[in-house]
Amino acid sequence: MPIRATAKHHPHDDAPDTAAAFRSLAALPDGAERDALRDAIVEAWLPMADRLAGRFRSRGESYDDLRQVAALGLVKAVDRYDPGLGNAFESYAVPTITGEIKRHFRDHMWTLHVPRRVQDLRNRVRSASQDLSQTSGRTPTVAQIAEHSGLSEEDVRAGQEALESFSALSLDAALPGSDDGYSLGDALGAPDPALDTVVDREAVKDRLAELPERERAILYMRFFDDMTQSGIAEELGISQMHVSRLISRSCGRVRDQVMSDAGGE
Repeated sequence: MPIRATAKHHPHDDAPDTAAAFRSLAALPDGAERDALRDAIVEAWLPMADRLAGRFRSRGESYDDLRQVAALGLVKAVDRYDPGLGNAFESYAVPTITGEIKRHFRDHMWTLHVPRRVQDLRNRVRSASQDLSQTSGRTPTVAQIAEHSGLSEEDVRAGQEALESFSALSLDAALPGSDDGYSLGDALGAPDPALDTVVDREAVKDRLAELPERERAILYMRFFDDMTQSGIAEELGISQMHVSRLISRSCGRVRDQVMSDAGGE
């Protein structure tokens, strides 16, 4: 059953007159005839679905993918529309198709997981910002956006933060203003190996203080001044072998005491 657009003025210029076709579709039983009429109705409304998809072309998704999503929304609208309610099909189809496209962006296009409420805030803040910018020619303030959108300033800030969360940069992306190839990954922190040293030093601090003065001095020269055993021996006027024994004995004593303290806890 071919369906043609008429000269009748609709809210949408590309809306065909399918009222009779929908009444026939509702009366037909499942089968080849009903499927053919359903397909004809969908085909007749595809130009409007494509036009609705075009409204979202500047949001980072390919137009072909948007057309497919819009077509899916159109099929859902055709299947769910009840002509017996008396409403024009386009008044039902437009929000259904638009909702399907918006759902696609919400579920598939966000790199970071953002709660739906924050996504909605982002959309309202984005729309208000565009309206105010076109009117004044300047970037609106948080207070102006809040007044225009009916949101609190806190919600406006949350929406503005979400504007930066729709997509993510690669860690290999160069930092702004960097001419030497310095990337975001280079700016990431890493575990500090000195943290373990801090823990160890705090664990032995009290036990080192209990050592005889000469043994403390030897350990300080060896592990803090990075002196050799021969250098320490020369400094103190004793043999290198004696220095070696004192270091071994002092380290063993401190280690045993620290292990004993840890076991006692």
